[in-house]
Amino acid sequence: MSIPTIFEPRLAALTDQWMDLFGYRAPSVVTDPVAEWRACREAAALMDFSMLRKLEIEGPGALAFANGVVTRDVSSLEPGRIAYGALCDDDGKMVDDCTVLCRDADRLRFCGANDRDLEIFRGLAPEGISVRDVTAELPHLCLQGPAARRILESLADRDISNAALPYYRFREDVRIAGIPVFMTRLGYTAELGYELWVEQERALELWDALVAAGAPHGMAVIGMIALDLFRIEGGFIIGGVEYDPTVSPYECGLGWSVALEKGPFVGRDGCRRD
Repeated sequence: MSIPTIFEPRLAALTDQWMDLFGYRAPSVVTDPVAEWRACREAAALMDFSMLRKLEIEGPGALAFANGVVTRDVSSLEPGRIAYGALCDDDGKMVDDCTVLCRDADRLRFCGANDRDLEIFRGLAPEGISVRDVTAELPHLCLQGPAARRILESLADRDISNAALPYYRFREDVRIAGIPVFMTRLGYTAELGYELWVEQERALELWDALVAAGAPHGMAVIGMIALDLFRIEGGFIIGGVEYDPTVSPYECGLGWSVALEKGPFVGRDGCRRD
């Protein structure tokens, strides 16, 4: 049975068309997929991404520990930067495509879409490293499209220009409509985009503020069918379509993220064979 997200009361007022996405209940269509696609390409689109799994990994050497798990070399990742890559099983086959977000050498966040992520990190964590699932604690909205920055700038208390927040960076000191958010410059649409992680207690307040601020810009709330159009156009991959547990990173377009030269990581020997 699919798990509802905290935004379901707002979404249920807009649609009765739902689908399961990574075990969570997500809207498949809100109005019309083509209209939703056009809104994102020409204005802005808001979507619920709370189904993505989020882990807090903390302790001495947390970044070095993560470097021994994911395929990407994240050993020199600087605070505020994000690295995208793969998480593999021991045979070098895909478990997840994921991001590592460096807060500092001893604190990072990991974002993926598979419950096995938590199992793998917890199973490998040495003494002193804690791995905590914060998926439910931090609901997750995406605002994408050419008007996304203008909408957020009308609500933000900090500079979020490209100079202040470039692609694949994040900020933790931003408030949107007075609400603290963890803001990333990421997306799944090949458009200008931001992701906003927010504490559960203020999630609906953030939703309402974004909907109100986005309306004059033609922003639309969109579903997952429209998102799939963006994903395909942008060349982005998703578990269950481009890969499954029989596929290596090389076979799904993530071979560039496999840093065989960095030393041991989960699945390295299998990746070398592929």
